[in-house]
Amino acid sequence: MSIRADFILKDIHEGYLVGGYIRDFLIGKTGDNTFTPDRDIAIKGAEKFAKKLAEQFDATFITLDSENKIYRLVLKDKTNYLDICELQGNTIEDDLLRRDFTVNAIAYDLKEDKFIDITGGIEDIKNKYLRAVRTENLKDDPLRILRAYRFIATLGFNPDDELISAVKEYLPLLKNPAKERIHDEIMKLFGGRYTSETLLKMLETGVLELIFPCVKDIKKIPSNTHHHLDLIHHVIETVRQIELMYEGSENEIREHLDKTDFGGYPRINHLKLAGFLHDIGKPSTWTLEDNGETIWTVNDGTDYPKDKPYRHRFIKHDLEGEKLVKTLLKDLKFSNKQIEYISSMVRYHIYPSNVISSPNLDKKTMMRYIRRMGNNVIDNIILAKADRFSAQGPAVTKEMTDANINGLTRLLNFYLEVKPTLKPLPKLIDGKEIMQILGLNQSPALGKIINELQEAQLNGDVITKDDAVNFIKNISK
Repeated sequence: MSIRADFILKDIHEGYLVGGYIRDFLIGKTGDNTFTPDRDIAIKGAEKFAKKLAEQFDATFITLDSENKIYRLVLKDKTNYLDICELQGNTIEDDLLRRDFTVNAIAYDLKEDKFIDITGGIEDIKNKYLRAVRTENLKDDPLRILRAYRFIATLGFNPDDELISAVKEYLPLLKNPAKERIHDEIMKLFGGRYTSETLLKMLETGVLELIFPCVKDIKKIPSNTHHHLDLIHHVIETVRQIELMYEGSENEIREHLDKTDFGGYPRINHLKLAGFLHDIGKPSTWTLEDNGETIWTVNDGTDYPKDKPYRHRFIKHDLEGEKLVKTLLKDLKFSNKQIEYISSMVRYHIYPSNVISSPNLDKKTMMRYIRRMGNNVIDNIILAKADRFSAQGPAVTKEMTDANINGLTRLLNFYLEVKPTLKPLPKLIDGKEIMQILGLNQSPALGKIINELQEAQLNGDVITKDDAVNFIKNISK
């Protein structure tokens, strides 16, 4: 396939095609589901040229950045678009030298029909190598430090030593970019095929701790009888296990995880981030026990005793984690729906394993779980499985692991079986009606009654409106 095979580019004979389109074309992504035709053209006189093309293609002309002269043409199908930007510098060579990485500093001359590569980017693509065009370019826009790891995660390329040295040198500057830009790079990074490997590289250079300050405390927690890895490597291994399950999943599960239901990115990106953050509540709930007696807590202000293998406990770390992850993600400018999803995964990451451990695991018990998790059942069970595979300490036998995984698989299969027949729980009675029936005003007591009514619905104990009325009358006595 040639660049001219593109139905838009075949009719453009001026300017230089630059950026991700060239990189992905040379990697060979064209035609697969990871290739998105992000067409960028650099040219002198960008505004005039963009208006000319808008007329040629009957496209909508949009000014994206008047100061830097960046314009977008949206085609009539409302799906395809073309970005036109002013050439930076006097020549295309000047423009390419200002870019971030050699793999992104390749141009295609649309007039002469030839590639322009002055930094060795084509060779780096062949060798799967990530190099900075000039290391000082990272200083000009520190977000490029995080972008480097995004490309490592999505392309599987290896950074060269000079790039890693520059990352360490300019790392403090990564605090400067807007949180919205950092948010977007995080989400793209967690959508990569090689995210878990990349997180390990980020850990080595300090980038991981700068982006996620919680890593500082997570790194303090060692391996224990239930975890063969220390906590930071456990959460990264959880991400790796999610990646493995995603790659090996059946079509129905993969299609679900590929959906973009919120935040502008697929569920799988969010689930992997939730896997990384699922134990964020452990550092602040850490205690040690000896024969059932607490002998040390993280609040003691002393280092934990290591004279013998005490039992490490993290009571209610799921609830603590829910609170902490909401604060973290809000600071990183995640949307409310993104925060709701990820914090729910964190809060309920133990829940499916508790469900299958029930001495009376019947359809009613499984349906209660399904009603509570709603459209997130698949995601939640995959996270629980990944957590189990990532915790293989000496106290965890193969029989325990097999029983857990088999139970989770049974729960997932039950959900997939009943999924076509599921309907949302009806709202039988609202807060205003409850106040009228019980003669209540707005109060914490009202909120408690509403929560208990919802629990009764989840349990299947309340089905009709009459059931709901009788239920609230009885619990208010």
